[in-house]
Amino acid sequence: MVLRIEDTDVERSEARFEDQLIADLKWLGLDWNEGPDVGGPYAPYRQSDRLEIYREHAERLVNEGKAYLCFCSEAELQKERERAQAEHRQPIYSGKCRAIDPAEAKGRRTGGEPCAIRLRIPEHPIRFHDIVHGDVEFSNEVVSDPIILRSNGMPVYNYVVVIDDALMKITHVIRGDDHLSNTPKQVALYEALGWPVPEFAHLSTILGSDRERLSKRHGATSIANFREMGVLPEALVNYLVLLGWAPPGGTREIFTREELVNEFSLERVTPSAAVFDMEKLYWLNRHYIKECRPPRLTFLVLEFLARSGTLGPNHIPPLDWEHGILVEQEMFDWFSKVAELLTPSVDRLDQLPKRASLIFNYDAKAALTAPDNAEVLAWPNTEAVFDRFTVKILEDESAKAGKLTPECFKLLVNEVKAETGAKGKELFHPIRIIITGSHSGPEFDKLIPILEAGSLLNLAKHVPSVRERVEQFGRARAANKG
Repeated sequence: MVLRIEDTDVERSEARFEDQLIADLKWLGLDWNEGPDVGGPYAPYRQSDRLEIYREHAERLVNEGKAYLCFCSEAELQKERERAQAEHRQPIYSGKCRAIDPAEAKGRRTGGEPCAIRLRIPEHPIRFHDIVHGDVEFSNEVVSDPIILRSNGMPVYNYVVVIDDALMKITHVIRGDDHLSNTPKQVALYEALGWPVPEFAHLSTILGSDRERLSKRHGATSIANFREMGVLPEALVNYLVLLGWAPPGGTREIFTREELVNEFSLERVTPSAAVFDMEKLYWLNRHYIKECRPPRLTFLVLEFLARSGTLGPNHIPPLDWEHGILVEQEMFDWFSKVAELLTPSVDRLDQLPKRASLIFNYDAKAALTAPDNAEVLAWPNTEAVFDRFTVKILEDESAKAGKLTPECFKLLVNEVKAETGAKGKELFHPIRIIITGSHSGPEFDKLIPILEAGSLLNLAKHVPSVRERVEQFGRARAANKG
């Protein structure tokens, strides 16, 4: 696999785009044998460093009569396009410079007249075989004579990729089917240069849920976007492979990278457009989040909580879990339990900060005014449960020390049940509101130890213990009544 930077479009090429591209591919787990960062036998791998190579081959084509100098200005070409559109014809080049005598053309260029170089398309249909679409044919009238070198000396995409693919010994060109219309120009170039034509495979277009071409209005469309959303690389790779390709049997959907390498074949790629289904991606992501094991999952949780500000303004997250633990072991172990508690309920890791609010952002006043809690707050036994549970926690010695255990908590709740007659959701929903601010949430036997242990850690943002929450809730109730 070769990583080649196609940066001859000066206006759209910046070093930061290359850096982002390399970072994204590495994050996906893709690896290449040759490229600008690793070198290789056919360097350089940036097209902007290969301009002399392109000019040399363009001049060769001119000298052999397979290309010619074009002196048409942009204004003239625009008029041609407008005339063709008005006459309902395809806006292709008229070929007016084709007939200029080569000696005259050379003299005009030597005299300083600006000119581009155009390929002379042969007077016959252009045919090629595509692994996905089968045998394809384009009429030479439809292709017209494409520019290969602009008047400013910069080469065009369809020309440089042919030169690079041939010189770099590329055997298979696999790309989106929006490039299918570019292929006849490239095949004509291979033939003009006397080089073998590689295998082409044009993959199906990816559409949004409305069956329109996938764009930013459909949501994330770049690897960086998906990474920021908290989609794991293995989930994204697995999902992308399934767009336009089906494994033998057609029913299996979850594959390891090694299985994909063994099972993928271009012959099973369909030419039909594929619809990008975010829910399917999230389903796969849930699977891979569940499969993710510490310490990697803990580092990911830390990263997303820190990035959102959930952990406080001074918390610096570890950015690479493979290079060692960057927080104290006790703290890391605690965050591992937080990860275990929160991740089963998320589709994407960027949902973690909201889920983590019950741990880090307790707000008793908000709990008493939240519309979602209104029904529970109006139940006849709720006030009694609030009162008795508050008394029990404030009297309990282990709760005073921030060491309330799930077993002790269960005993206190049973006492509240006996004293109030409340049971089931009439008992647990009010207690959950006191502790978390919401009537629904994770199981108490998992949550209580996290709250208690977290309250004793030296975190940038303090985690209130169960007792501290009960005290805050009591003050908020009193203020509400007053």
